[in-house]
Amino acid sequence: MSTDKNNRLDDIVAQAKRYQTDREQTYREKSLKMYPWVCGRCSREFTRQNLQELTVHHRDHNHDNNPEDGSNWELLCIYCHDNEHSRHIEQVRYGSSDTATEAVKATHNPVAELASLLNKED
Repeated sequence: MSTDKNNRLDDIVAQAKRYQTDREQTYREKSLKMYPWVCGRCSREFTRQNLQELTVHHRDHNHDNNPEDGSNWELLCIYCHDNEHSRHIEQVRYGSSDTATEAVKATHNPVAELASLLNKED
């Protein structure tokens, strides 16, 4: 009976070690080893206690693009990461922000005659 418990415990420990090894191979674990635990936007610093709030953002928004040098990754807190994806969705949906700043100038002035009306004597 005791042997079964020991074998089961050994299996659990071996499985936990395999999971850890697999996890260390993910882009998240690689980026956490590569970069300081600081949000790339708001500069919030992270510790082991709140590390789950630090995410890996793919700069080109392609989650399959994971170069070993980490050039497509940046660490963002969950709030900045959510904001970045919202901005990206708006850009895709409504066009780039560059065209939004190049607004078309108005050609109609609804109060153009106001000055002449105010200066008009009754």
